[in-house]
Amino acid sequence: MARRALCGAPLPASVICVTSLRAVPASTPRPSPHPRAPAAELPHPLVRTPEQWKDALVRMGERPYRALPLFQWIHRRGVTDAQAMTDLPVTLRERLAAEGLSPVLEVSTIRRSLDDTRKLLVRFGDHATVETVLIPSVSGPSVSGPSISGPGGAARASDDADAATADLDEDSAVEGEGGDEVRRVTQCISTQVGCAMGCVFCASGVAGLQRHLGAHEIVAQVLAGRSLLDEGEQLRNVVLMGMGEPLHNYEETARALRLLSHPAGINLSSRRVTVSTSGLVPEIDRLGREFGGQVTLAISLHATTDEQRSALMPINKKYPLGELLAALRRYPLPKRRRFTIEFTLVAGQNDDLAEARRLVALLRGIPVKVNLIPMNPISASVLAPPDFQRVLAFQKVLLDAGYSCFIRRRRGDDVSAACGQLALIGAKPRPRRPFAAPEGPRDETTEVDPHESDER
Repeated sequence: MARRALCGAPLPASVICVTSLRAVPASTPRPSPHPRAPAAELPHPLVRTPEQWKDALVRMGERPYRALPLFQWIHRRGVTDAQAMTDLPVTLRERLAAEGLSPVLEVSTIRRSLDDTRKLLVRFGDHATVETVLIPSVSGPSVSGPSISGPGGAARASDDADAATADLDEDSAVEGEGGDEVRRVTQCISTQVGCAMGCVFCASGVAGLQRHLGAHEIVAQVLAGRSLLDEGEQLRNVVLMGMGEPLHNYEETARALRLLSHPAGINLSSRRVTVSTSGLVPEIDRLGREFGGQVTLAISLHATTDEQRSALMPINKKYPLGELLAALRRYPLPKRRRFTIEFTLVAGQNDDLAEARRLVALLRGIPVKVNLIPMNPISASVLAPPDFQRVLAFQKVLLDAGYSCFIRRRRGDDVSAACGQLALIGAKPRPRRPFAAPEGPRDETTEVDPHESDER
């Protein structure tokens, strides 16, 4: 009679029922007390949490108590080469190397600006490259011109380290007086190789999207940047404003965000990590749900009408201004926190006082500060920055309406490291139609919707 399990189903003759007291035949492999799951269940070693490292170590036959020191080797000390973790046993280091714990990028070139901004070209194992930028905080007047103040409060020029990061205005204004204080640094990191958004004032999308970055490749940029800080510098803020649209690569971006704020690792406050987005509404909603509104958002707005914004940013055809602003209003933003509105000013396109007044009306009721960005020149565009007096006049309209408004300090433009200047090295530009001003009839096929063929 065939033996049956508790459920009554027949069992093969070679299988011993769990209720039997008979010994397992010698020919039958003895199951491991910790059966090995497929490797795909664990993420890349560089982005495993301490709990995931415990699981991985048990599978290797190692002691799980080494999980936290191992995590801290990577995320506090910045060591990604298993062989360099000298207080771990040699056998464990060899197993970690076999698991893939090794450097995932190399810094190919470092270009240092006259203002001390550093642009790093990093190369991954498949030879794909992205750029990441280290931006030291500075004090003093803007390199582009004076700052002004008005009834809305004090205004000043800001660098990417200041106005891009939520509500750090006073905290970041003065650095290193007397030479004894730590010089704070913001790192601008990339989330994609290239970009699908096709914004006409940005060099990153000139060649289109090549591929998404993995979370390990995003975090590795921060580890590499931190290792290259000058003496007396400290990484204080991280802004996801480099190459790519972070929310277009949502899963990997979210995983990287969790690692950057992990208390046992890099331990950046959520107030000091900013995600910049061109306005992918479903992903903004998802970010709010999954992170409880703690992730700081910077919104690339750049225009006040759908016609004008669609000409500058093709993503607006899919998620127009009304939908984007509604997403901001329902985002669970904590009290006393604000969105940053990024507004690139382009000569003759969106830099007049009427545009400034429309912006005041558009943002009414939303907790924001406005970051004005005089366009930085890029070789693939005929667009140009406005006269600085027009920028000041635009700023004054917002100040008089009660908004905090800053003019982004131009940093690193002499090494093409400023906002909108990061680009794929050696990539061939994709065809583009000339940008048309929105006042007259415009061909709506100026850009292909970047999401039409994207399997998301």
